[in-house]
Amino acid sequence: QVQLVESGGGLVQSGGSLRLSCAASGGIGSTYDMVWYRQAPGNERELVAASRHDGRTDYADSVQGRFTISRDNAKKTAYLQMNSLKPEDTAVYVCNVNVLSILSGTRHYWGRGTQVTVSS
Repeated sequence: QVQLVESGGGLVQSGGSLRLSCAASGGIGSTYDMVWYRQAPGNERELVAASRHDGRTDYADSVQGRFTISRDNAKKTAYLQMNSLKPEDTAVYVCNVNVLSILSGTRHYWGRGTQVTVSS
């Protein structure tokens, strides 16, 4: 059973920083993407940053230059360093892991989310 657990959320003032972590357990192999999404009340889910299995990274335009995604494959953990935070970044941040398997196809796993609140 694959489980994802996020941590590191909290309350910060505008301009501050937070570092989120997403730890995976249960066996996800060696070929997988790790992605951070966020969702605020009344808004649709938004892709924030992605760390692809081939080493590429993708960012939403709204966080480009402020957020950095990284991963530790030995620990099966993804990180999201968030700097220069704005009130508009307030949301529940959710970790997503997409596991590629030639035999069984792609499997999708989701964490339960961690709250990030940025005050002005």
